[in-house]
Amino acid sequence: MSDSEFPTPDVDVEGIEPETLKESIDAGEEIFLLDNRVPDDVEEWAIEGENVEVLNVPYFEFLAGEPDEEVFEQLPDDQQIVTLCAKGESSEYVAGQLIERGYDAAHLENGMQGWARVFEYKEIDADSDATIAQYQRPSSGCMSYLVVSGDEAAVVDPLRAFTDTYQQDARALGADLKYAIDTHVHADHVSGVRALADEGVEGILPAAAVERGVTYDDAVTQAEDGDVFEVGDVDIETVFTPGHTSGMTSYLVDDAVLLTGDGLFAESVARPDLEGGDEGAPDAARQLYESLQERVLAHDDSVIVGGAHFSDAAETADDGTYTATIGELKETMDALTMDEDEFVELVLSDMPPRPANYEEVIGTNLGQEDQTDEEAFELELGPNNCAASSDAMTSD
Repeated sequence: MSDSEFPTPDVDVEGIEPETLKESIDAGEEIFLLDNRVPDDVEEWAIEGENVEVLNVPYFEFLAGEPDEEVFEQLPDDQQIVTLCAKGESSEYVAGQLIERGYDAAHLENGMQGWARVFEYKEIDADSDATIAQYQRPSSGCMSYLVVSGDEAAVVDPLRAFTDTYQQDARALGADLKYAIDTHVHADHVSGVRALADEGVEGILPAAAVERGVTYDDAVTQAEDGDVFEVGDVDIETVFTPGHTSGMTSYLVDDAVLLTGDGLFAESVARPDLEGGDEGAPDAARQLYESLQERVLAHDDSVIVGGAHFSDAAETADDGTYTATIGELKETMDALTMDEDEFVELVLSDMPPRPANYEEVIGTNLGQEDQTDEEAFELELGPNNCAASSDAMTSD
């Protein structure tokens, strides 16, 4: 049964906007979610939080009559129940059924697809005259960055689904986008560099990333190690850091913030198998070790690191961003103090499942496959899984 075929509830059902739900979670409110998707979907991708309780009861149990009484025994009668599904239709029906039984229930507008549209702006407290902001997508853990100085701006690792957001936020800060920069060929989301380049923004890709088979190389600038791009009064310096991919590149903003893409995160390091597969992963892991030791950790301990992803294991800094200084990472992340063999063994020991549709996403970002905006959005739904497992990465 498609969403459009679900019966209309006989009672009024309140719809909760995804942004409102995120605000409630961040405020520490106790949230009870009744997830009406099938168990496999919930296991792969769900809304989580220390103050979030989730009960999974597929919608078809309500369509078939009523679930077993033990289901209702697990529902709270002293707080609101928020139902959710993939797109928002079946959950509205389920919420209506609960209301008819006397529960306080509402449903998540547009379901998990609506949740995937939540995109939050947080400014990094950095020693820079530029405004350096981190965008956080809680549904997948993807992050990108806006750098604004004077009347110029650059976006690093833009997502195609949010190209309008970057443009609007830059203008709100009195600037126009000058550059759209990728750190590498992403495997978990569709890049916005090409779309922004089509709108007149200068697109920048690492030269080594272009060598993987980018078909639109004539429409972008290729960045080599050491290249500098000026944004207003600040410089963005190219720092080649291969390992996660052969083209992985970091960007040092105003000697204050190092944007490491998928090379290094606040709670983990990159997985090395998305380009060369299992066979090429050991060599890539050794290359990653060299990049981290010689190209990343060689910077001053006060430099702030901002990766392109965060996981459930990550904690925010005081400014609300998923960042940490190089000095803090050296102290807390065991993987950064190991010798090479130990590092490689750890990184390869417990990698999570590969990102959903990653081969199609890579093909799209190379320009070898075409996707409409809606198709691109559907491709990247779900967790990013671009990091090695964070379970053994940090010290207690």
